[in-house]
Amino acid sequence: GCWSGRAGGAILRWAAAAVHLQGCRCASDPLEYAAPAAGAGLMASVPVRFVLCEPTHPGNIGAAARAIKTMGFDRLVLVNPPADHHGAEARARASGALDVLESAEVVASLAAAVQGCGLVVGASARHRRLGIAEFDPRECAGQMLAAGAGGPVALVFGTERSGLSNAELDLCHALVYIPANPGYSSLNLAAA
Repeated sequence: GCWSGRAGGAILRWAAAAVHLQGCRCASDPLEYAAPAAGAGLMASVPVRFVLCEPTHPGNIGAAARAIKTMGFDRLVLVNPPADHHGAEARARASGALDVLESAEVVASLAAAVQGCGLVVGASARHRRLGIAEFDPRECAGQMLAAGAGGPVALVFGTERSGLSNAELDLCHALVYIPANPGYSSLNLAAA
């Protein structure tokens, strides 16, 4: 399975909620997002890089920028994006998040995208038996919050067609998996 926005959006919501635990009503499941206090941006407390590894559709890049901004984050890193990653489709789907789209860092490799990150979590629509830690979204948010106190962390999404390769997951410290329909676990990043 590949990744989608529904899953990506869920991770963003869980991460945003975990970053603001004091403002969050966590007694029930799932976590509910509580807006940060005025002037308190999420990026000020947790430096999260949202990395899209070789995205193929500009619209998905724009939609990811919108989801990132909606959740209070602002750091988007693109590994080998298409030439028109700032084109009309991306801009239309960014809808109000052009600042995130236009400030996206473009790099040639996943290694460059995650350089300096204390925790790198790869997203997968299926369980992988790779010998690395596997988190559910709640655990992922908690781990990113803890690691982010010491420096940058990254959440990595693979290409729309096939997700992250095993070689790309080798650059990750852990994997986040969102349970989905086992008969059809393919998720689309743009649905965030």
